[in-house]
Amino acid sequence: MTLTNADRMGIRDLVFRYAWYADSRRLESLAGLFCADAQLLVPKPPVDLGPVERSVGRPAILAAMQGLRQIPVTMHTVDGHVIDPGAEAGTAVGIVSGSAHHLSDRRSGEVSNLVWYLRYQDLYQQEQGDWRFASRALQIEWIEQRPVRQRRRGVDETAPQATTLQE
Repeated sequence: MTLTNADRMGIRDLVFRYAWYADSRRLESLAGLFCADAQLLVPKPPVDLGPVERSVGRPAILAAMQGLRQIPVTMHTVDGHVIDPGAEAGTAVGIVSGSAHHLSDRRSGEVSNLVWYLRYQDLYQQEQGDWRFASRALQIEWIEQRPVRQRRRGVDETAPQATTLQE
């Protein structure tokens, strides 16, 4: 199978929406990026940096993502993305490299940024003409902690919600 430019753009849009929905806490929309029977595998840092916790299906993926609500501000970045055709028609595989920044307030009044440098191993599948995650496995390569000089005061779920963004 070959992938068209439209396929590649659809898959890239999927990956960037995942990051945006996570950062804006649009978790229902995030879970909707997965196939109904998809799986999400995530690490359990700092003990396990590999994908060891498995959630299957949109409701379980939505439940697994609820931990994001405990973090005042996050910033997920996509630094690289390689996409190849999958073994079957309507599928593709990908590797995404990036970072996830997690800001938190310390009791001392300082703000800290916990940074995960990560890779996702993805399986994408077309459903009714749209690309979705059939499987997403998160591997943390390393973790850093940095001080932050200043931050905004939390996630505003209403901003920015461009009317051109479709779910």
